[in-house]
Amino acid sequence: MRYTWRPAAAGPFVAAAVATLLLIASLVWGGDDDAGFLNGRQLRLMAPAAPGGGWDQTAREMQAALRGEVGRTEVYNVAGAGGTIGLSQFVRHDGDATQLMVMGLVMVGAIKSNDSPVALDQTTPLARLLTDYEVIVVPADSPVKGMSDLVAAMKDDVGKVSWAGGSAGGIEQILAGLVADAVGADPAEVNYVAHSGGGEALSTLLSGRATAGVSGVSELVGQIKAGTIRPIAVSSPQRLPNLPDVPTLKEQGVDVELANWRGVVAPPGISADDERQLEDLLVRMTRTDAWRETLERRGWSDATLTGDQFEQYLAGERRTVTDVLVKMGLA
Repeated sequence: MRYTWRPAAAGPFVAAAVATLLLIASLVWGGDDDAGFLNGRQLRLMAPAAPGGGWDQTAREMQAALRGEVGRTEVYNVAGAGGTIGLSQFVRHDGDATQLMVMGLVMVGAIKSNDSPVALDQTTPLARLLTDYEVIVVPADSPVKGMSDLVAAMKDDVGKVSWAGGSAGGIEQILAGLVADAVGADPAEVNYVAHSGGGEALSTLLSGRATAGVSGVSELVGQIKAGTIRPIAVSSPQRLPNLPDVPTLKEQGVDVELANWRGVVAPPGISADDERQLEDLLVRMTRTDAWRETLERRGWSDATLTGDQFEQYLAGERRTVTDVLVKMGLA
């Protein structure tokens, strides 16, 4: 069975005055119609996860890329339950267009698997920004040399193969379930050890309490290059430029392809004009040199989508994720 999921020379007084004027100008959106939108306030970006993970990385890269558009922004973290704890706090900022939250496919799954009382349709979707593929890794000294070894162990007893990854119902658990299904094992019997962040999952893997680990490539590429862990497969359709020696799942006979994606939402109750200006801001950000450099450095792919198209895409992802999680017994 095949699974494909696809979804950037003046004096000191004069110099100080000029610097002040430039700072004020950086907080304005760049045109008369947009002037005063922020009203002197900063944008605040919530990463609904612990520092170091994919959402945190995305928020902090956005912070850097937005500097030339709106000046300084603030990033803060609210971790737990696949982003649903942060989501429940975020929707309280009703009507406040200076508040943004990074989200993505992981949150779509976590809302279902955690039976969250708050859903994404209670936010204002703004933009999908990027896709990030998953990598399956093992400790450097693991006897598992490739997917053939892992598949053989799963076919023998799927429950004895433990997977360390992110939050329950997130993309890592979905990938583990899809791999099990593709090799003839029962997805509902996958032994998945959920964690609130990539750092915790890595600790579990390195302690020997998990057979394999799975996370976004950008989250693990540092440890891979340091030799702490060894990659055995990526979930992309072709090999990735930043991991050219790592074969895809398909190359190794596991017909699964899965792409994570990340986007941005605003709180409920913002005006249509605020929504338009925020979408325009995010599109401008994706066209900056800083953002394009980020995509290349992180190994992320540009996936910019806004407006009605993003809302329709999000609705489709909710249906797809629900179907997969029901099959795994998680929703």
